[in-house]
Amino acid sequence: MIDILVKKIKVTKNPTVVGLDPRLDYIPKHIKEEAFDKYGAGLEGAAKAFLAFNKEIIDATYDLIPAVKPQVAMYEQYGSAGMQAYIDTIAYAKSKDLVIIGDIKRSDIASTAEAYSDGHIGRVKVESNSFEVYKEDFITLNPYLGYDSIEPYVGNCKSYDKGMFVLVKTSNPNSGEIQDIKVNGTDEKLYEYMGKLVSKWGEELIGVEGYSKIGAVVGATHKEQGIRLRALMPNTYFLVPGYGAQGATASDLAGCFNKDGLGAIVNSSRGIIAAYKLNKYKDNYTEKEFAQASRQAVIDMREDLNSCL
Repeated sequence: MIDILVKKIKVTKNPTVVGLDPRLDYIPKHIKEEAFDKYGAGLEGAAKAFLAFNKEIIDATYDLIPAVKPQVAMYEQYGSAGMQAYIDTIAYAKSKDLVIIGDIKRSDIASTAEAYSDGHIGRVKVESNSFEVYKEDFITLNPYLGYDSIEPYVGNCKSYDKGMFVLVKTSNPNSGEIQDIKVNGTDEKLYEYMGKLVSKWGEELIGVEGYSKIGAVVGATHKEQGIRLRALMPNTYFLVPGYGAQGATASDLAGCFNKDGLGAIVNSSRGIIAAYKLNKYKDNYTEKEFAQASRQAVIDMREDLNSCL
């Protein structure tokens, strides 16, 4: 799957991934009203509004991008209705031939990790039958329980050509409280040590494009750390959050890429899906034209990123 992702980035000439992280205050009034009239102003109505919103975003952008990244928490909080919207969103995005990065950030060991892995990137078995449940192509994982929290996913990555992005240096302002701690009595930072581990874990999973199925999450808001990790992890693909709404610019994250312009995929969520609310777009697009505003935001982001590569 990492080879497919890289090829799609090459074809679209765009390292942008659209974060499908809907919130009710992002959803245009006409979509909410239609969903609430039909399903009620409750959990199901909210979930149906999310799905309708996501479909229009996907329709407007799928030809420009290689991948989408739904954040499971935005759906999970609405219970079973929300999770059905998550599943349906993924199915619709896959029908448009997009790569799916499920942002689930799971972390556990043994049978619990196996259950997460089977549900999200593997198969769930019932008697002699097996089922692919969520159908993500990649998932995000928290590695701070050690390799035994990662290993259960490796088998499914091999068996079903899936992938993962492991948290190494996150984009939030306080990440340094833990991730910048010096380790082993040296000047090496914990995020550097973790980067080396992730690179090592992925050595036997490198595809034909030269990148491992085990990637890393590296925040765009930490420019120097991104440059350092790129040097430490030449065969690791980076999922880079923090662009736009969190304050990072294209020049901030340029160091996350390799010299060939590959090596990273950059996420933007509200900067794209809620673009119609931004000053840059709201004068040119009405609320009902939210998807067209999102398309223009993707085009602008593509041009901005490519100008720095």
